[in-house]
This record gives sequence, C-alpha cells and structure tokens, in this order.
Amino acid sequence: MDAELDRRWMQVAIDEASAAARFGEVPIGCVIVDANGNELSRGHNLRETMTDPTAHAEVLALRAASTKLRNFRLIGATVYVTLEPCPMCAGALVSARVARVVYACRDPKAGAVDTLYAVGKDPRLNHVFEVSEGVMAEECAALLRAFFERLRARNAK
Repeated sequence: MDAELDRRWMQVAIDEASAAARFGEVPIGCVIVDANGNELSRGHNLRETMTDPTAHAEVLALRAASTKLRNFRLIGATVYVTLEPCPMCAGALVSARVARVVYACRDPKAGAVDTLYAVGKDPRLNHVFEVSEGVMAEECAALLRAFFERLRARNAK
C-alpha cells in the first residue's frame, strides 16, 4: 500500500464529506478508485436531502461506479471512506467485490468492518476485502465532531 496515495484519495473523500456538511448532512464522504488508480466515482451522505435511508456515501458512490462500468462487480477497486462503513454499506461492498476498503476513523455505534463486525473479512461470505484503517483519522474525526457540536448547539436553542 502506498501511504501517500492513500492520503491523497482520502483527501478527496474528506472534500466529499465537507460537501455533505454544507447540505446539512452528516459529513461522510467516499471515493472509489479502480485498480489502475483512476477515479471511478465519489459520493457523500444525502440521506436527509433524498429522504432515503440508503443514501450513504458508499452506496451512492457504488451506484455511480457500477453505472459507469456497466457492471456491479468492481473487481480490483479501492474504496476510500471517511468513516468506517455500517453493516448495510459493508454488505454492499462485499456484493460489489471491491478489493480494498480504506477508512479514516472507526464508528463505535455502527462500524461493520472492524469495530462491531468484520463483514469484509468473514470467510463465510462469497467475497472478502482488505481493510486499512486510520488514514487521516484525526481530520475526519474533527469534521464529524464539529458537525455534531453545531447540531447540538442549534438544537439547544
């Protein structure tokens, strides 16, 4: 794994997370890169905007990448996401057959690739993927903390 390359792509995911925050969405961003290092797609949370519980950054990016390739199998792809994927997203990543998931910070309430579950590592499933954690974790955690602090302050008024 190339640490500098991981940081570069995670910065793209952070930019997507920042876009989500501007829409009043939980700031989670995702970018999907093919085996040759080319960007396939990107996305950010839009659950509130779309009134869709499945409109997570990863799901939206997976849909866009699959549409672009005209194939739901994203063989060799790496997914960069600012927060550890939830069970729904981890399952979608298995279904998409991605090669690797790189995430910034763990999700203690819903993390499904390391924290609560190990969906991408479970040999009972039809696919497993490599997991790397902690890339730009502090930056992503700070973005999430700031968002929820603003939300709590607004709701306290």
